[in-house]
Amino acid sequence: MTAAEGRYVAPARWLHWFTAGSILVILVTGIWFAYLEPPDALKFRLFNIHESFGVVVFVLALARLWVRWRNPPPPLPEMPGWMKLAAGVNHGALYVVMLVQPVTGFLASNAWGFPLAWFGLVPIPSPIGRSEMWAPILGQMHFLGAIAMVVLLGMHVGAVIQHTFIRKDGLLARMA
Repeated sequence: MTAAEGRYVAPARWLHWFTAGSILVILVTGIWFAYLEPPDALKFRLFNIHESFGVVVFVLALARLWVRWRNPPPPLPEMPGWMKLAAGVNHGALYVVMLVQPVTGFLASNAWGFPLAWFGLVPIPSPIGRSEMWAPILGQMHFLGAIAMVVLLGMHVGAVIQHTFIRKDGLLARMA
């Protein structure tokens, strides 16, 4: 089925759901190591999983943008103009956060003196190295980005729920 038939193309749908799953892993591991105080060995493992999936989300977001450029999304169902505008702003902001969050997290981690080995296997070189000046700034940027991500995802999921159960306009079927 093509975008002209009302659904996103298959690569867009797969990338969307892989991204959603990866972001869920990032949110769970981030909350776990930041607020639940696991033992150090587990904390470092969770941290590596969190960072590694951050790299995955960055690559998936780039792939999604490429697929979107090559295959424009299907038309939205009939809805007020303000809803279409809100959807566009939310999607655009989600893409920005999916690209910026992994970068600020990677740089913050490196600035704190923790290099990244992707899933413990592939070292990713640090462009800045350890920096006591940049570490708290980048860490705060990453924290604020996490809040933005949660808010944007809440709005995204809330809109899907509203379209599915209240408007019943088939919006979710475009990505299913």
